[in-house]
Amino acid sequence: MKTKIYLLVLSVAFGCIMCNSPKKEAKVIPETTTSDKKDEHKALSPADSLKLVNHQIEVKGDVEFPLQLTVDSLRKMKVTTIDNFKVVCQSGEVKKDNKVAKGVLLKDILEKAKIKQNGHKDRNFYIVARASDDYKATFSWAEIFNNPTGENTYVLFEENGKPVKSGEMILICKNDIKTGPRHVYWLKSIEVYKVK
Repeated sequence: MKTKIYLLVLSVAFGCIMCNSPKKEAKVIPETTTSDKKDEHKALSPADSLKLVNHQIEVKGDVEFPLQLTVDSLRKMKVTTIDNFKVVCQSGEVKKDNKVAKGVLLKDILEKAKIKQNGHKDRNFYIVARASDDYKATFSWAEIFNNPTGENTYVLFEENGKPVKSGEMILICKNDIKTGPRHVYWLKSIEVYKVK
């Protein structure tokens, strides 16, 4: 019996690691009652909505204009609607299916922050999307500014008509074959670094 329980715990833990399920921070998740759990798309209270608006993503590193982005500031940028986005785990399992989502291109955010480039040939930069639990996804300058990936990588703030539940803002890359590894929940910062 103990062996079965141990194997079950190992399989669950391994599955979470493979599918990028970072630790959730209790302070961000609104409390739910038993009746709330029946409807996972419950309306947020005004206090919980305020928490979402006040959460910030820091855009920093080798940029001219460091930014502090909130859900509200993203809504004021060029917002794109994304249809039928699936989070596909490394195993091929669909972990999440968004019929519709809203967000802003990572490319637009980086253009607003303005990467510190010395001329148009200075392109050796990489971008780190970091979660609150230090999970990281990386992109190259070329992927974002000279590749279809740049038109398919978003910071989302709304899923299926509701605020994002996994940390207010998340980063996704639509054109990855397995979208899970670069699906960053609980997005905390977007960092730009020059390759040394």
